[in-house]
Amino acid sequence: MTRLSQASVGDLPASVARPNYDRGAIRTGVVHLGLGAFHKAHQAVTYEAALNRGDLRWGVLGASLRSAGVRDQLAPQDNLYTVTARDGDAVHTQLIGALQGVLVAPEDPAALVAAMAAADTHLVTLTVTEKGYKLDPATGALLRDDADLAADLRALDQPRTAPGLIVAALARRRAAGLDPFTTISCDNLPHNGRRLRDAVLALAGHHDQDLRDWIDARGAFPETMVDRIVPATEDADLAALQARIGLIDRAMVKTEPFSQWVIEDRFVGQRPDFAALGVQLTASVAPWEDAKLRLLNGAHSGIAYLGGLAGIEFVHQFVAVPAGRGFVEALWRESAETLSPPPGLDVPAYQSALMGRFSNSALNHRTRQIAMDGSQKLPQRLLAPALMRLERGQSIDTLALAIAAWMRWQEGRDDTGAAHVVDDPLAARTAGSVDLTADEAVAKLLAIDAIFPPRLAEHPALRTALVDALSHLRSKGARALIEARFA
Repeated sequence: MTRLSQASVGDLPASVARPNYDRGAIRTGVVHLGLGAFHKAHQAVTYEAALNRGDLRWGVLGASLRSAGVRDQLAPQDNLYTVTARDGDAVHTQLIGALQGVLVAPEDPAALVAAMAAADTHLVTLTVTEKGYKLDPATGALLRDDADLAADLRALDQPRTAPGLIVAALARRRAAGLDPFTTISCDNLPHNGRRLRDAVLALAGHHDQDLRDWIDARGAFPETMVDRIVPATEDADLAALQARIGLIDRAMVKTEPFSQWVIEDRFVGQRPDFAALGVQLTASVAPWEDAKLRLLNGAHSGIAYLGGLAGIEFVHQFVAVPAGRGFVEALWRESAETLSPPPGLDVPAYQSALMGRFSNSALNHRTRQIAMDGSQKLPQRLLAPALMRLERGQSIDTLALAIAAWMRWQEGRDDTGAAHVVDDPLAARTAGSVDLTADEAVAKLLAIDAIFPPRLAEHPALRTALVDALSHLRSKGARALIEARFA
């Protein structure tokens, strides 16, 4: 069957929405570092809307910071791909033409730096996960023992890291008399703009204090909050799409209808008319960010570990069980009390909408996909609200169960004894607790200050709650435990 490409676009059925602009007239105004499914289903769709409104400044150049896989998927398709949003039986597929090309940074970092330094580039955006910022989670300092960052600390002629690429490009823009671009983290992290700014300034200052001061004075690193569930694409999705549209799209992404992007109103230079594109501009992202991290993402993490241990494959299957839904609602009751909702956010209505999104069986969002990189996700999703509640003298029964489920997951076996891979950058440090008592295992994991801040780790009520929850998870199993507590 024919592959999706510019030549085959005319063969698409009328049900597929397609660009109404001339792709050849687009200028590349955005360089995105860490091109993956989330960017393709979220930010790129916003730029596509800008192009469809006639603003042709916002084509996207994507960059992979590791492998050539994404480039090799897209290149035979002229960088075209489809986004399919599904909710139950409702299906909407859109062809995205905003992506102009994909660079693979390790193959030619100089070409990527040159693209970021180009006069038409006004935004550099990132989805590189927390690992990509090369900051110590406990101290916020640069991870100087990271091999790639160590290379960028020595020289920036061939940058290996996202901060290194940004500093090198900004240095070139300064030398050329250009203003900085606006640098926007789109990673699911608290204070993501500040973290990115800290990493860039620290690396720039290591090489050139004047450059650091120029970036500090004239650059912009707005905080953001991004929200759209984007499960991994599977072979069955590719086959189903091919049957519907009559073309092969190896780069498709699937998602839900809901999408939200909140950006701090802090930019330098040109930007799209974000407000007209449905993006919320705000003076403070933090309240939106906290609500999303602690309610949506916190629940997702709890579902991932309890569901994974219980052998529940998908999120919608977990919340279809009354006890699973009860667990989520109990977790929300605890976490919601730690929020300061911004104007316009109705927390009960948000929770109701989230449950509907979790129940979307068309997504097939795997618990094991969410379970990845838990050491990087727990602090903002579960540990922050737990610490707030403990310092107020409030209980953390459900939060502690979710954290203990993560601890149990580190043992590498589910409740049936089936082995699983703990896919996490700190897996070597979290491993080895399976032969320890619950008290010993909790003590071992709480000692990892890259995950647990001392103020929380040393709290006696936390340790007691975790030992109790881990003991019960081991003796009863996750499914029986949630049935006993939340059915």
